Amino acid sequence: MSRAIRHLLIGGLFIMTTALSTAASANRLTIVNPKALGDPTQNGYSTAVIVPAGARVAYISGQGGQDGAGALSPDFAAQVGQAYANLRTALDAVGARPDQVAKLTVYVVDHDMSKLGVLTRNVKEMFGETLPAQTLVPVPRLAIDPMLFEVEAVVVLD
Repeated sequence: MSRAIRHLLIGGLFIMTTALSTAASANRLTIVNPKALGDPTQNGYSTAVIVPAGARVAYISGQGGQDGAGALSPDFAAQVGQAYANLRTALDAVGARPDQVAKLTVYVVDHDMSKLGVLTRNVKEMFGETLPAQTLVPVPRLAIDPMLFEVEAVVVLD
């Protein structure tokens, strides 16, 4: 193989590797928490998340606290834990990781401040430091009467 061709091949591989590296980092979410708005991470969310241009997006419908047999615990904390486990299963099914979740919307039946600790703990366990934007919506009831919690997600796919 001539020296010129070898240099072209090596140069091409370098450009391809650089492009792949740039493309991979371009698919990352950017978390934005302006200091002027306080620290939302103590409550388990981020103020804003920037999604990369051209990203593919998946929408995961509301996941409740039903187990694999469809049973619901009467306990709020148990339902929240199971709902996040169900969300993880849905993420796996679309080939995504928790750090690809840009936005959560959670619905809480008869919400009061005593439930925030349970919610925050579960979000931080699943998402760690990469907390998605999140909206909590208090509701009088959900689709199935014993449901106390539901979580839906917007996910940016690689």
